[in-house]
Amino acid sequence: MTTTPQPSVERIVPLAGHPFVVGIEPGTTGLVVATALEWARVSGSILYFGYADPSRVAVEERADGSVRHTEIDPDVPDDAWHDRDRQLHEFLDELCAGSEVGWQFRYLAGRADRALTHLARTVEAAAIVVGAKRRNRRDPRTFLGSSVGAQLSHHQHRPVLLVPVAVVDWKEPLL
Repeated sequence: MTTTPQPSVERIVPLAGHPFVVGIEPGTTGLVVATALEWARVSGSILYFGYADPSRVAVEERADGSVRHTEIDPDVPDDAWHDRDRQLHEFLDELCAGSEVGWQFRYLAGRADRALTHLARTVEAAAIVVGAKRRNRRDPRTFLGSSVGAQLSHHQHRPVLLVPVAVVDWKEPLL
């Protein structure tokens, strides 16, 4: 029986000189990018931004962390990903302009947690940075759903830095 490798002191990837992987999506707040830029600047690292398109599937995972991907249903051509790719590049170009931090972008495919884990493993990232979305506390279906950050923290050994993008008043009832 094989066991899944567990987090341990021996598996810690040093911050200095190792990149951070940053999960983004259309509509990501600039706060996530700014936080990642600051962590990378302080640690002397570079950033790998990654967007995992859930409407596509990875066909090949490459050594540089990129993937060759296709539509989930090959009978329904979907070229809209080109526009998303361009928009995300423009978003990052604008927010990273003037920064001394080097960065690259990878358009990924499939489940975000799996795609970001693959990218982090490939580039030997020290940590993964994602935005912490506010759950709808009044809707049990979304409140109990698992976030990308939670999925990442349960399925790989790297630290996951959650950037708060909205906070909830402590007085608000849970459900």
